[in-house]
Amino acid sequence: MTRTEFEHTVSGMRGKLLNTARYFMKVSGAAEDAEDIVQEALTELWTLYDSGYPVRNVEALAMKITKTVCVRHYRKRKILTAPIDGKEFSGGVPASERVDLQETLNVRKMLLGQLSDTQRQYFIMRNERMMSLDEIAAATGHPKSSIKAAISQARKIMRESLMESDCKRTKYE
Repeated sequence: MTRTEFEHTVSGMRGKLLNTARYFMKVSGAAEDAEDIVQEALTELWTLYDSGYPVRNVEALAMKITKTVCVRHYRKRKILTAPIDGKEFSGGVPASERVDLQETLNVRKMLLGQLSDTQRQYFIMRNERMMSLDEIAAATGHPKSSIKAAISQARKIMRESLMESDCKRTKYE
């Protein structure tokens, strides 16, 4: 693979790597910026390429390096202890963040509950499992156009529900 082909391939998959890093950071509760993770992963990928490492599948190697960097950052986090009434409690996450996380999970559950089973399935496959439309079509046996339409409709329902709940909340505040 020439250097130009390598550069083109790497630049084309930056968005996919960024989505993977964002998802990992969100799930793990890490505070690192996904952009920094991807930058670090791409730096390692370039270092391997420049050192003459035989790269058969650039995308697979880049994804593996990105996930490895995510795990490395996760493991570097220190579990902090916070004194409460003179006692030490470990956890690393302040109570307010846990409350916010629980509220977010409750809102997510409520929004997903408003979708049909098919919409929910496609939405989760696309946004949480990070599957492409082609992968979803292969897994479900349905055409990409209907999958894309169902995901779009699901997003519309969720967005309208969020806007409606925000309007209610500001009305009472």
